[in-house]
Amino acid sequence: MKKEVKKQKNDQPESPRRKFLSKLWVALGMLALLELVGLVLTYLRPGKPRGVGNAGTIVEAGAVEKFPTNSVTAFVRGKFYLCRLEDGGFLAVSRKCTHLGCTVPWMAKEKKFACPCHGSAFDIHGEVTSPPAPRALDIYPVVVENNIVKVNTGRPIKRSEFRAEQVVYPT
Repeated sequence: MKKEVKKQKNDQPESPRRKFLSKLWVALGMLALLELVGLVLTYLRPGKPRGVGNAGTIVEAGAVEKFPTNSVTAFVRGKFYLCRLEDGGFLAVSRKCTHLGCTVPWMAKEKKFACPCHGSAFDIHGEVTSPPAPRALDIYPVVVENNIVKVNTGRPIKRSEFRAEQVVYPT
């Protein structure tokens, strides 16, 4: 028994290479279709409302006495810096530059936050001292309860500039 070879329109047998390439194109087309369906379903699926994942995330920074005046303490877990100002007040400043979102380290010698990406600089209050950052660093609500400093990292507050009422003082 001889296998019958499928004939093309011009009565020539279809080559094994052509069969392989045809099957490959079909498989790749199906794969692309599956990816497209996955993208569409991901787009249409309802996501978490903004801030729900971090809502109510309270970081206990520590006792008031732990923070000397005119100091900046980094909190990796909460992604913020706790600034103890010269007058004894507290300000929780975001680590993200308001220009493009790079992490801004505190430069203790220069007493400023300096963005390594595009050169923006901020003072201890998070106020822009050197552009291109368009506004001050975001802050987080600070509460001092029973001499313990607590920061709510679930609600960043966007601001255009530093204002004295943003500072929280221990009672």
